Amino acid sequence: MRYPLVPLLAACLGFCWVSRTSAQENWPQFRGERSSGVAETAKLPERWGPAENVAWKTELPGTGWSSPIVWGDKVFLTSAVAEKKAAPPRKGLYIENVLGRTAEGEHRWMVYCLDFRSGKILWERVAHRGVPPGAVHVKNSYASETPVTDGQLVVAYFGNVGLSCHDTSGRELWSQKWGSFPTRFGWGPAASPLLYQDRVYVVNDNDKDSFLVALDKRTGREVWRVRRDEKSNWATPFLWHNGRRAEIVTAGTGKVRSYDLEGRLLWELRGMSSIAIPTPVALGDLVYISSGYVGDRKRPIFAVRPGASGDVTLKDDQTGGPAIAWCQPSGGPYNPSPVAYRDHLYVLYDRGELSCYDARTGEIVYSRQRLASGAGAFTASPWACDGKIYCLSEDGETFVVQAGGQFKLLGRNRLDEMTLATPAIARDSLVVRTFSKVYRIARQ
Repeated sequence: MRYPLVPLLAACLGFCWVSRTSAQENWPQFRGERSSGVAETAKLPERWGPAENVAWKTELPGTGWSSPIVWGDKVFLTSAVAEKKAAPPRKGLYIENVLGRTAEGEHRWMVYCLDFRSGKILWERVAHRGVPPGAVHVKNSYASETPVTDGQLVVAYFGNVGLSCHDTSGRELWSQKWGSFPTRFGWGPAASPLLYQDRVYVVNDNDKDSFLVALDKRTGREVWRVRRDEKSNWATPFLWHNGRRAEIVTAGTGKVRSYDLEGRLLWELRGMSSIAIPTPVALGDLVYISSGYVGDRKRPIFAVRPGASGDVTLKDDQTGGPAIAWCQPSGGPYNPSPVAYRDHLYVLYDRGELSCYDARTGEIVYSRQRLASGAGAFTASPWACDGKIYCLSEDGETFVVQAGGQFKLLGRNRLDEMTLATPAIARDSLVVRTFSKVYRIARQ
């Protein structure tokens, strides 16, 4: 059996609506502008390694698989600091140790700010201090949810304890605490918040009291709350602007549900696998929703059209309908979120294979091409820029693939430490979090 990780653990996302130009300068949430994982104009170096094209690397205290975010000359991250730092978890698929564990001793839930140019830690703040209130899976952490910023506020969410909000100079503006909720097998939470206009949106799907909540970003005051039937999920919600309306699309094991910005249900869809981790992604007028637990036969990708209403579930023999442009019943990934880029949808699988679909029709362009022999453990979500698709393995090795209709491996770049976190891309730089360090990769 395999477990939700960082995005699970991958985790991880917030949303800030910014222009396409500024998105190349800033990376305000997990997967950047519109949660897309695309930085079209970025020019990353062709090669990098522990001592090649490294602008800086900084040791970061504690453990966390949240992604870095970037605004201006500041990089923000979260971490959970224990009295004794744990060793990195084993890589790859697990078939034992299914139950999560609660760490012992006092922890400090931290927010860090690094200087983008030098990597120096500018400030650090304690968001919460205490003994961990709940269990997490060995490949999860107590800081797997990615923070989000709009350039004025930095909102950090720790699913086991709540949220804290600081300004970019480190002054705490508010905090919102809530209890720890039980999750399936004690795997712990991982879904990250959204930030849009004057509200912060949080989904907390657990085995006791699941909910979607909207908070005032300036005060932390609760604006509205919607109870949810879904049990434990690890998929970060997605804010979908589709030309007709703004929607909060929440992937779940029982149902995918989409809400308007006041928490009213717009449409719902059944048919996911038994574990939901990937974040939805949009391209053109379609949103792509997927799940692919490796132990299930049902591992779908759905392409949903704008304007859907009510129950849009497909029948067993259907691959499309009025609300569903297309469906691939067994194409979904388990941990990594897909990336939609230049008319194609790319799906990275945990065992090191890449598929490519026509984003409009769902037609298979190529299927499960192995990135390389021995490359078999992937959790971080892929990203795209400059005509290339990048896939980061748990070994810290990034595989660079040519974008387009033909699979071609262009290069491999390896750091020296395990990573599960999806990187950030800003100003022709790649900001990568490994188990103990943060790197800024750029041409030197």
